[in-house]
Amino acid sequence: MKRTLMLVLVLALALGFVSAVCAADKRVTLKFSNVSSVSTKEAGALFKQILEKESQGSIIVRLFPDNVLGDDRMVIESTIFGDIDIGASATSPLAKLIPDFYLFDCPFVFLSVEDAYAAMDGPGESMLKVMENKGLKGIGFWENGFRNLTNNEVAARVPGDVKNMKIRTMENDVHLAAWRAFGAKPIPMAYTELFTALQKGAVDGQENPLGLIASSKLYEVQKYVSLTQHVYTPYVVCMNLNKYNSMSDAQRAALKKAFKEATAFQRKRSQELEKEILIDLEKYGTVVTRLTPAEKAAWQKVMSEAKIFDLVKRKMDNPKYLDEMRSK
Repeated sequence: MKRTLMLVLVLALALGFVSAVCAADKRVTLKFSNVSSVSTKEAGALFKQILEKESQGSIIVRLFPDNVLGDDRMVIESTIFGDIDIGASATSPLAKLIPDFYLFDCPFVFLSVEDAYAAMDGPGESMLKVMENKGLKGIGFWENGFRNLTNNEVAARVPGDVKNMKIRTMENDVHLAAWRAFGAKPIPMAYTELFTALQKGAVDGQENPLGLIASSKLYEVQKYVSLTQHVYTPYVVCMNLNKYNSMSDAQRAALKKAFKEATAFQRKRSQELEKEILIDLEKYGTVVTRLTPAEKAAWQKVMSEAKIFDLVKRKMDNPKYLDEMRSK
């Protein structure tokens, strides 16, 4: 009888342990809405591979690249509601919901890509934490890239080179104020109208990331590309907070590891692609101008003197983040 009771007790404890393990490692499916850049799509595939392996198959990732589930605004909203589990978005749509992300509209916060990475991986962690107030778990930052200036007038190096230059910009009050401070004449215009406007001389130049400059063949109507790197725009990858909290500690650790490795890959791949684009642009006859750190600092000084940093801080809930991230 004692042996029977002991056996029953051992079985009960074993079943309880198995049940606890099964509950902790309950299978989770994550719907991941990704953007359309090459480096982010490749990083998304790597993230899926690593996470499924590290979680020992308890997490399955379903990839939806190229914004097939909606534009950035829709993806953020759907992630909050839980219709999407993980979403990647540019910062501009996110700033309307979480004003601290207006920081990434500000020109010359960062003077190099290394500055941007150090800021996002340091003070940026506090910004991601703020997202929890909206039902989102900020996972991290992927690279969208620096915006650069193109024009048909001059190989621009210093702010004085763009004086009276008609430059197409987005309808963004920070960008408009910044280009006016540089002495240019910013003209808000839909991107779909830009190529024709450059072709006809309605505007002298424009500013965008290198990937967009190349894919839209702006080199056909622009002679000069200056690597001003004036605005750095990352993608923010976030997760539905309730879904994140429902996972086990082991699953969350696997997600953290997978995202860290995918981020390192994505940033490296993004830089490789930019180098390839620059080689292609020069083959097309474009004059590429690389600014020195001192030349970039001259542009940053104009932003400080024109109180553009203060303008952005007034939009933010936690203006200290701009001071913490800003390159000195």
